[in-house]
This record gives sequence, structure tokens and C-alpha cells, in this order.
Amino acid sequence: MSTRIESRENALVKRLAKLSADRKFRRETGEMVCEGGKMLDEALSSGITVHAVLAADDALVSTAVLHSAEQAGAKLYSCPPALLAKVSNVKTPQGVVFSCARPMAELESLAGARRLMVLEGLQDPGNLGTIMRTADAFALDGMILCEGCVDPTSPKVVRATMGAAFRLPIAAAGIEETAAFLHRQGLPLYAAALGADSVPVTQVDLHRAAVLIGNEGRGISKKAAALSDRQIIIPMEGRAESLNASVAASILMYEMSRGGGETI
Repeated sequence: MSTRIESRENALVKRLAKLSADRKFRRETGEMVCEGGKMLDEALSSGITVHAVLAADDALVSTAVLHSAEQAGAKLYSCPPALLAKVSNVKTPQGVVFSCARPMAELESLAGARRLMVLEGLQDPGNLGTIMRTADAFALDGMILCEGCVDPTSPKVVRATMGAAFRLPIAAAGIEETAAFLHRQGLPLYAAALGADSVPVTQVDLHRAAVLIGNEGRGISKKAAALSDRQIIIPMEGRAESLNASVAASILMYEMSRGGGETI
């Protein structure tokens, strides 16, 4: 049974809008906001706690999915399409907006991981979302976000993950704390960067490793370079000087899924 909402001054409408726009509010409440019936189904299938579901009158969403959300403890609400558009983060709303638990992991929960992606200063939501989706596809054990990264629970990032945000363990920590953690785990940290001592990725063993990708424009920081065990590059025969961050990360994750090259 859903509750009808007609006013944009409604407390839930305001809360959903604030969760969509305010990173600090998401962190304080431990919640995030997502859109679409497919994402709702993905969240429920992944065991994520869904708090509230707001569906427009013309929403193309399965009644079975809404029933599953209600059975799982979510509160259901209905509203006119124009009101949902005020909450939606996209130009063409998908008819459903819902709030759910913010799926962030503690760094220590990644103990025992064999393959991790580490990101530093990654700012583009599309890049982060694509990397998370690819990490999920290649069955990485998790991801660590260091200084300067975009919020992995922002609507734009979550939308780009196509459901991976609910399945891939994501932790946030400083680069020094991350390096110390990896050292305790016996995982080498390989930084994707062009330096005097960089070696082709095909020459390192990635079957147990963490790979670091830096900022889209600046690359990795000097501190990250100093803390990494080795810097690696993707051999390229063409004329392009560099690759998009998410493309480079995807190639490196593919190499990780293969076990990488030979230890040197």
C-alpha cells in the first residue's frame, strides 16, 4: 500500500532531493538516492536496505519489484510525474526514485583480497562509475578511493555502474593508510604512471596485486609514486600519448583477471 504525495514541500521529496545533491548529507545519513526500476531490482537482489520508493503515476516498473521492496521493509509512495521530475537527477526521469543504504565498506573488510583497484584524485563521475562496473565484471575483490575522488554514491556515479555499486566493496582511505594496509596484506601496489623506471604491465605479476590509477589530468601524486612498489605502463604502438582513465583502468583490470605477466 503506497502513500500519496502531491506537494513538493513534502518531507520525503525534500529529503530525496537533498540526498541527490549533497555529498555531506549522504555521508551523515548513511543513505544515497538511485533511480529506475532496474536499479531498484538490483539493490534488492544485492541485499541493500531500501528505505523509501517514490513512483510516478506513469512509472514503468514491475509491480513485483515494488512488492519485493515493500516486503523487504521499504515504504512506498506515489506522486504525479511532474513532482518526481523535481527529485530526479536526469533530464528524462525513469519514473522511480528510491533511497537506500550507502554501501561503503571499511578498509579492513578488504583483508584477504587478492586483486584491488586503488584510485586517487579521480574526479569524473562517468569514469568512476565505468571503473566500478568493469571491476565488478572482472570480479575484482574491491576498490579503495583515496584523496580527491568523486563520491562513489553520487547519483551520476551510481547510474554509470549499472548496479555494480551495490555489489562491489568500496572503501575510502588516504593513500598512506592504503599503502600501509596493502603492505600488511602482502599486496604490491603498482601505479599506472610514466616514469624513468616504469615497466610494461606485461612484465609484472598481477595475480595478487593492487593497481593505482590517478587523476584524469595530473596522474598520480608524488606521494603515491613514492609509496608504490613499481610504476607500470600500458604499451601503445599508436600515436596517442595517453588513454582515458577508465579505459586504462579497464585494460589493467583485464590484465589482472588474466594474472598479469611474468614477475621480474
